[in-house]
Amino acid sequence: MRHDTIAVVDFGGQYAHLIATKVRRHNVLAEIRQPEDPLEDFMGCRGIILSGSPSLASQGEDSGYNKAIYDLPIPILGFCFGHQEIAKHYGGSVRHGKQEWGRARMTIVREHPLFAGLEREQQVWMSHFDSVDGIGPDFTELGYSVLDAGGDEHRFAAIASDKLRRYGFQYHPEVDDTTHGDDMIGNFVLNICECNPTWTMDNYVDEQIAAIRERVGDGSVFLLASGGVDSTVAAVLFGKALEPARLSLLHVDNGLMRKGESAKVLESFNRMGLGENLHFIDASEDFLRDMAGMVEPEEKRRAIGTTFVTVFEKEARRLGIEGHLLGQGTIYPDTIETGGTKRADTIKTHHNRVPVIEEMIQAGKVIEPLSDLYKVEVRELGEKLGIPRDMIWRHPFPGPGLGVRLLCSTGDGNDDGLAEMTPELNRIVGEFGLAASPLPLKSVGVKADLRSYEHPVLLTGKADWDTLDTASGAVLKSVTGINRSLWWLGEGTPTSFRPLAATMTRDRLDLLREADALMMEGLRRHGLYQEIWQCPTVLVPLEVDGKGAELCILRPIHSERAMTATAARLPLALVAELQEQIQALPGISGVAYDLTSKPPGTIEWE
Repeated sequence: MRHDTIAVVDFGGQYAHLIATKVRRHNVLAEIRQPEDPLEDFMGCRGIILSGSPSLASQGEDSGYNKAIYDLPIPILGFCFGHQEIAKHYGGSVRHGKQEWGRARMTIVREHPLFAGLEREQQVWMSHFDSVDGIGPDFTELGYSVLDAGGDEHRFAAIASDKLRRYGFQYHPEVDDTTHGDDMIGNFVLNICECNPTWTMDNYVDEQIAAIRERVGDGSVFLLASGGVDSTVAAVLFGKALEPARLSLLHVDNGLMRKGESAKVLESFNRMGLGENLHFIDASEDFLRDMAGMVEPEEKRRAIGTTFVTVFEKEARRLGIEGHLLGQGTIYPDTIETGGTKRADTIKTHHNRVPVIEEMIQAGKVIEPLSDLYKVEVRELGEKLGIPRDMIWRHPFPGPGLGVRLLCSTGDGNDDGLAEMTPELNRIVGEFGLAASPLPLKSVGVKADLRSYEHPVLLTGKADWDTLDTASGAVLKSVTGINRSLWWLGEGTPTSFRPLAATMTRDRLDLLREADALMMEGLRRHGLYQEIWQCPTVLVPLEVDGKGAELCILRPIHSERAMTATAARLPLALVAELQEQIQALPGISGVAYDLTSKPPGTIEWE
């Protein structure tokens, strides 16, 4: 069946495939196109959406794309960078430096079909360094924005030319934090482009089963089955497509699992009828050996991914199945954050995208049936495949496991510029009755589709969630060099912070396992496990006021697709319980709560 199609031009932004996903949620087929693709590749499409980008439109970066698309007689809508490119092409202007991060309120100043059925005030999500500051003669302003954290009005948040059928949003309607972004995309796709909604997930299941059979041919698949949502759905999908004798599963205990995790995973796969060729190996010593002495996050990630492949190949030889394709439950965020498209900036290297895996992909030795999906779609697919709910709706757990939640350090610390930024931080948060201390360490983040590696700031003082959220947003908006905001859960105000030398050891991992188990048990005890999308518990080798060797950070978040996230607001009674329980563990110097949205922080700390 031929479906109406929207082309999504991928300029390398973090959300290009998320745009395609949101279009597909309206049962309209979306296909990714590259900016240099010939005009013929856009023929027959009902409309075009231009994605965001890590490039700066104000500086003319990434301007060599095929602008002949603007001559097509079909609607074009741009998001962020795409919005700026449309404005420039038709006589407008873009300036550098008027940046926005996170939630903003957009006021719609003119009725338009793009906003049909929506209220005049809309919550939208911003992530940009550049902004449109002038529009061409055929365009009108549809809306302006103001950040929730405060600031001046930001003009031209939405623009339109019905004459040209060209439209632009400075914000990202594709992310869930733009509350009615789905409606805006749907209005463009269904009303302005007049697409017929005929594409469904049922079609996707049938197409993927057929694609697996064609790709595997007479061969077989050996799947690394962590027991997480992605690998579980991939296992069942492979099981639907292939005969049991042509599918083998390998579960590896890499020493980075949660408390009792491997036993639960093996029990679940057996319960689902996938135990016929299910294999298990405890390779924790191999992983700890290969990470010995490592401190840098990217180095650890590469070591974890490489060791996975070494273990996989060793087991394949032992089982006599080394000719099998390597199956992975890779989903799209794993690829895009590793810089897996031509223009995407590397935010962090996922274990299933380390160089040895990339080499195997190029050699045709890897099969990944979920690589174009996001978590919410994987779960929808899992439900259609009949996977038990407790497997589908468990919290996502990264492939490198606790390896990216146990931070390491040389002990030297990193306090460049901290003394200079401290007065400004305290001036900002002092208005909210809080104090602030930038910490002498760094964590990975993402700003305007680019990787950042910057300091967290620790806020201290009593406050409600609204105050903490506003204070955190004000800091992240105003202070350069900060990409994460924490709230101190202990008594008083810490006065000294000393980084300690620490690497990946079994003792530190066991301590993190205990802290993580307390966190998970607390969520279940209060009936909140299903409300929280993911909750990393992180250990940082930071001595606070001379008490213990590890700062424990709690990171409960709300998300759907992992491309954006907001900090969850747990009941303060639960927060107090967790602080008391975790603080009592040996070697804990304090407990803090991560308030940061994504962007500018990532969900994980490494």
